[in-house]
Amino acid sequence: MVTNEFKEYAESAIIHTYNRFPVAFDHGDGVYLYDTDGKKYLDFAAGIAVNAFGYNVEEYKEALKNQIDKLMHISNLYYTEPMADAAHKLVKASGLKRVFFTNSGTEAIEGAIKVARKYAFKKDGTTDHEIIAMEHSFHGRSMGALSVTGNAHYREAFQPGIGNVVFANFNDLEDVKSKITDKTCAIIFEAVQGEGGIYPAEKEFIQGIRKICDEKDILLILDEVQCGMGRTGKMFAYQHYDILPDVITSAKALGCGVPVGAFVVGEKAENALEPGDHGSTYGGNPFVTAAVSKVFDMFESRNILDNVNEVSVYLDEKLQVLVSKYDVLKETRGLGLMRGLEFNVPVGPYINKALEKGLLIISAGTHIIRFVPPLVITKENVDEMIQILEESLVEVK
Repeated sequence: MVTNEFKEYAESAIIHTYNRFPVAFDHGDGVYLYDTDGKKYLDFAAGIAVNAFGYNVEEYKEALKNQIDKLMHISNLYYTEPMADAAHKLVKASGLKRVFFTNSGTEAIEGAIKVARKYAFKKDGTTDHEIIAMEHSFHGRSMGALSVTGNAHYREAFQPGIGNVVFANFNDLEDVKSKITDKTCAIIFEAVQGEGGIYPAEKEFIQGIRKICDEKDILLILDEVQCGMGRTGKMFAYQHYDILPDVITSAKALGCGVPVGAFVVGEKAENALEPGDHGSTYGGNPFVTAAVSKVFDMFESRNILDNVNEVSVYLDEKLQVLVSKYDVLKETRGLGLMRGLEFNVPVGPYINKALEKGLLIISAGTHIIRFVPPLVITKENVDEMIQILEESLVEVK
């Protein structure tokens, strides 16, 4: 665990925007992490849904080492093989047409917003178009991403934001319809709300939105930053719903630890942005796209989606048993290995107790524990997690 001296040392040089847990990690192996004292922790957070393969994976490390020996950065003024390969693999996996690589999920959202506004501008030459976003959504902390994040508390100190954003109720098709005007250029939401409490989109809702967007020439933007890249048992969560969005955003497990994101556009929006409309010095450099390319290869060679679909059923069953046993628990929900366990009380004490016992879990709001483990976990790992979680449920008063 972190000593007071080390905590003070770190906090004295870092802007205090995170209330960090009192632990400093040194290394990882498989689905376990080890702190600077050598204590072992079972990881059911995966760096917030990033580390799909866990830690210390030789095949992944070797791909990055090989690229370091060749070229790490050259800018977007030139072509590189890793970027081209990664783009083609992402296009194939998503069913869309073209990719722009960013440095993060937040930057991917920024790009998607620009795609929507430029698409609408090219139709009528005006700049007063509106975007419909969802209440309780989370899309990031930069000004554009924050402007479409449906949590007023996050936005209030940074208003007015980018403007022309209207919020509707998630999974309420009639409410979304009521917010559409002739100025609506895009509708954006997460296929599974993450920070908002692990709420999957209902099939009628997402298919209804797709139909409306087709009828009114509105872009459908789906945020797959957290719920994508195999997390729900499909490569992207929208693939559960038999629809194809116009734009998606991706990050987190896209690179499994390197800072990379992307927005991907379909046929309708593939020519919205033109040279000079968008850019990134670091975005899609050879190092990060070598990681992306290797991630797609490993998803296939290691049958990651099969494992997610098998183990997630087992995880859900085990969580359902806990809900039936403990009055402090309300329900569990989610898709694949993106699950929420809702409590009737704040979850902080339970997360802290689990940490003491060697289990990493995180929250999604004040009353929900979020389970987003590495996608390679086994049923034995689930059993170990459940044992520690149940001990924590009993011991916290």
